[in-house]
Amino acid sequence: MTPAPAQRPATEPDGSGRSAEKELLSRTALGVFRLNGQFLAVSEQLAQPAGLTAAWWQVLGAVLHEPLPVSGIARAMGITRQSVQRIADLLVGKGLAEYVPNPAHRRAKLLRPTEEGHAAVRRIGPGHAKLAEALAKELGPDAFAETVRVLERLSRAMDTIEDA
Repeated sequence: MTPAPAQRPATEPDGSGRSAEKELLSRTALGVFRLNGQFLAVSEQLAQPAGLTAAWWQVLGAVLHEPLPVSGIARAMGITRQSVQRIADLLVGKGLAEYVPNPAHRRAKLLRPTEEGHAAVRRIGPGHAKLAEALAKELGPDAFAETVRVLERLSRAMDTIEDA
């Protein structure tokens, strides 16, 4: 007769919460940290031939479809306004982006890519498409789409918790 598996206690000995939930949070955070490192590394590789860094590409990508203020880019990317401001100023200095008037706010200018900025991002396109194809092949299209849904749901949940 096989013995029953040991039950985990509902709380840690220090009373700090359910150990299974803490384990899931730790594994999720470590997985996201590892993925972040992996995405940053591959993004640097993809962006380098276009004369960009991963951070520059990230900021340019945030404004490809519509100009945004630095604070809006920071909110969308989940990073500090100061970090985005520094990168935006570098992009403007390199001629890859420009500040334009913001009809909604006199002082908070909008950032938009120049034609040179658009061209740089387009040069990343083939490598980006190749990586997307490889991930879709490795995961399968349905699992790839589910991965996106789960990550977006996790991000919304974190936003809700932070706002509470």
